[in-house]
Amino acid sequence: MTSFLSELAIYVGRIRTFSRRDWLAYLLWVATIAGLCVSTAAFIAIGRARGAEFPAEAYLVPIGAGVFTVAIAIDTIGHRTIYRAVIAGGEQLVHHITIACGVGSVVLIVLAYDHRAAIVPAAVLTALSLIYSLVDEAFHWRRYVRDGADRVEMWSHVGILAGHLVMMTAWWWWLLDGYAGVAAVLE
Repeated sequence: MTSFLSELAIYVGRIRTFSRRDWLAYLLWVATIAGLCVSTAAFIAIGRARGAEFPAEAYLVPIGAGVFTVAIAIDTIGHRTIYRAVIAGGEQLVHHITIACGVGSVVLIVLAYDHRAAIVPAAVLTALSLIYSLVDEAFHWRRYVRDGADRVEMWSHVGILAGHLVMMTAWWWWLLDGYAGVAAVLE
């Protein structure tokens, strides 16, 4: 039995086998999620500098996005290397659906500040992104149990789910509580 840290080093070390196309896909994907973390943290920082007061849940949005980013950065290495062939089947479609719903939910939850009608489709897309994330987990657990997928892959998904759920739950709480502090930033 190897230690988790040695498994993590092997898993992350696979990044050395990336092709140019893998690097492009990896950097675009991780940068997209990191951009969400940085933009929400910057919004809070700018707001604080302008004297805005935010509720605790507002701070949890970039924190959750940060956990989400690190977990995705690790997980995607395996997706671009050791699990590429298996994911090419139905799991890849599940990933695309999850991403489309997740990105759409974030865009709509931001739009809901000025357009209350965006709340309903934002809620639907948030729920769908969670449902499809759970469908994806079924693929991963089957691979772990049946094919001996590694623990790093499984733990990265715990981070993905935890980060995404903290981020989105906090964001919804903040929205439904009236987006306290946002008006002061936008003035």
